[in-house]
Amino acid sequence: MTFEPAQSQPAGRTPTGRHGRKPRLMTALPAVFLAAALAACAPASPARQTAASGASASSADASSHATSAQAELPRPTGRHAVGRATLHLVDKNRPDPWVPTAGPRQLMVSMYYPARPRTGGPAPYMTTEEARLLLQRKAPNSTIPPETISRIRTYAHTDARPTHGRFPLVVLSPGLTLPRAVLSGLAEDLASRGYVVALVDHTYEAAGITFPDGKTLACVICDRPPAGGPPAIAESRARDITFVIDQLTGPHPAWRSARMIDTRHIGVAGHSISGDAAPLAMAADDRVRAGVNLDGTFYAPVPATGLHGRPFLLLGTQSIHSSGSDKDTTWDRDWPKLDGWKRWPAVAGADHSSFTDGPVLETMLGMPIELSAQRSLAITRAYVGAFFDLHFKGRHRVLLDGPTAANPEVTFQHP
Repeated sequence: MTFEPAQSQPAGRTPTGRHGRKPRLMTALPAVFLAAALAACAPASPARQTAASGASASSADASSHATSAQAELPRPTGRHAVGRATLHLVDKNRPDPWVPTAGPRQLMVSMYYPARPRTGGPAPYMTTEEARLLLQRKAPNSTIPPETISRIRTYAHTDARPTHGRFPLVVLSPGLTLPRAVLSGLAEDLASRGYVVALVDHTYEAAGITFPDGKTLACVICDRPPAGGPPAIAESRARDITFVIDQLTGPHPAWRSARMIDTRHIGVAGHSISGDAAPLAMAADDRVRAGVNLDGTFYAPVPATGLHGRPFLLLGTQSIHSSGSDKDTTWDRDWPKLDGWKRWPAVAGADHSSFTDGPVLETMLGMPIELSAQRSLAITRAYVGAFFDLHFKGRHRVLLDGPTAANPEVTFQHP
């Protein structure tokens, strides 16, 4: 099982327009996008599959023991209890970009929010069918049943009563092929720190997404890349993000607790291809005041006009996203266009999945990882939380100033 979409060097592209820039078609589509998207969807290497599935009864027993010991997310670090509600949103003004015959664009969104303690019921990690499709795509030889994944312990409570107050909104978006659940650990932590989080699933772009009618839609573009390649996906996700913000902050919000949202403070954070979508959403929507890219290549470049002074955080792997690296040159290329407050921490020992719940799942499957699940989530939560605390709550966090003894894995890049 691997949660690491391949990082490929993108073809150049110039965005145009404020709302819905049209991507230039990539003439190197098979070489560039197929290598990225199809590798992201491919099964793990034989060695990792063996570790995941257990080639013998003894390894299967060890995997089962690891599963029972690791089947929970790390506890959130903030002072608030966490509530979760689920929204089914339909954009009647936009046909689905990947399956037009499906009708208007539909999205599933999990709302995480500060809640009153001891209200609501336990929130499941994902549906069993979502887990089955995720395992089928990422770890086809695994012996772990999907129910084990779907029942990972979370710290959110379904339909818990909201606490009093108004809180910044962070729209959170996963990488290609991954369901929104794999960012649950980060979403729960932000909510516990006093944020409302809208965790978005992008239909036909994840292994599986379950809708309220019980139907689960599988990924379409994973095996059939769209015209326009990764830039088109990033553009589409930016439009999804803007639509979600519309639905949460408009005159008739889709979420009954929308009054909790402080509409003056809205941020976006995305992993992988959604990290690319973050500055596109900011360029298209002035309401988005801050953004985070978690280890995502800028296939669609940051607009040449910049982000009008708004802050941006790049948080990535040291192996790929160190300044001067030839493995992904897009962060060096676009760093000058980030024209507000900015930081670029790189994490030693991290891989592409380290900024998600991926290491938790990989540990359950008995896979070797260099940076532990606890440490991976601790670093991601700390730096993303500190970034939004600084810019939305005015709380200075020293770990954003440079290297700290508490985080020896993190170095700051200065192109």
